[in-house]
Amino acid sequence: MMSLKELFSQFGKILSVKVMRDPTGKSKGFGFVSYGKHKDANKAVEEMNGKEIRGKVIFVGCAQKKVERQAELKRKFEQLKQEGISRYQGVNLYIKNLDDTIGNEKLRKEFSPFGSITRAKVMLEDGRSKGFGFVCFSSPEETTKAVTEMNGCTVGSKPLYVTLAQRKEEGKAHLTNQYMQRVAGMRALPANVILSQFQPAAGGYFVPVVPQA
Repeated sequence: MMSLKELFSQFGKILSVKVMRDPTGKSKGFGFVSYGKHKDANKAVEEMNGKEIRGKVIFVGCAQKKVERQAELKRKFEQLKQEGISRYQGVNLYIKNLDDTIGNEKLRKEFSPFGSITRAKVMLEDGRSKGFGFVCFSSPEETTKAVTEMNGCTVGSKPLYVTLAQRKEEGKAHLTNQYMQRVAGMRALPANVILSQFQPAAGGYFVPVVPQA
């Protein structure tokens, strides 16, 4: 059974590997891999994202500092203003990878510290969660803060994927593609940055439970 380091060492020299664990020592199902070179990190994302390992599809994306996520969100809002369209409503969030135990009230509670919520909805099928939902805030500023703080944050047993919601007709295909390519619009991780400089919730290489050697 290969360790996380063994899985990713084929792409270049690894500086550090960390699997995030709960207080009992159990893996949270995601972790971080830091490479010595940019190209090695990019290659790992290209080759490993979306691969199936031991029956589970892994999601791999480059980690991103909180300030970088804030800047990227600001650029998105400015671009939409210039385009003069409302493709992104600016106040509606799409949340994916929800734990099965999370319902409407729990979802609202988790996001309520960031502003006034007008709607929180977990999508169901036959009474069971489909693993995603929506949270609507009163202002774009509140939405930006929620994305910045909550994307990659573990709620229940899973790390959340949080982004701006899109128009229904564009949504499913585009969001699936985005989720497979990156977590929260994550940009390339500077190869010489030590992962401890990132908060655990800032993103990284999301993987299923991989025991360390």
